[in-house]
Amino acid sequence: MLSEAAGAMGIALGERALSSFAAYHRELLVWNSKFNLFSAKSDRDIVIKHFIDSLTLLPYIRNETSRILDIGSGAGFPGIPLKIALNSLKVSLLESSRKKSSFLKHVIRSLGLTDAAVINSRTESLMKDATYSGYFQVLTSRATVKLPVFLRLGAFFLAPEGVLIAMKGKRSDHEQTESASMSYDLGLKHIGSHDLTLPMTGDFRRIIVYKKLSL
Repeated sequence: MLSEAAGAMGIALGERALSSFAAYHRELLVWNSKFNLFSAKSDRDIVIKHFIDSLTLLPYIRNETSRILDIGSGAGFPGIPLKIALNSLKVSLLESSRKKSSFLKHVIRSLGLTDAAVINSRTESLMKDATYSGYFQVLTSRATVKLPVFLRLGAFFLAPEGVLIAMKGKRSDHEQTESASMSYDLGLKHIGSHDLTLPMTGDFRRIIVYKKLSL
């Protein structure tokens, strides 16, 4: 199912990636039965609404060795699927929940992922550390971060020419309108909004991309 759905999105997954996704799937089921890490009613939900949904960001990551910050990573979406599909990425998973952070660390160890780290912290706390200012080339989140707030995070975390990729649904027009007047003040330029539907389920997704302007 994963290979077919990825193919429908124009994404080719090799045997290594498919094997890693299978292992990730097993760990998700085991841990979710104990800790309720994420919402899924079926295997198709996991594959399409979590794995494939995460992989829809791949076309907007231009540099295959980018440093990525996934804010509010939860059970690892979209950061871990992106890392599995494109192993050269350097992925940091920011998660405030200790329980979910423990799961993420376990998955990284179990799958043997390198250049992948978990940051068990709140966003506000991380922004007090100057080390992370302008550090990442890609900023993304599947958590419910409103676009205006997300842009402020992008202004802090992104390096010049870095991209902010927001994952939204149908009801994001008002967020985009609200963000239009503030993006340039934050040094960010809107470079595209892309609507798509997920294979098999037909669920609507909107991917909104901003670029941080050079100083």
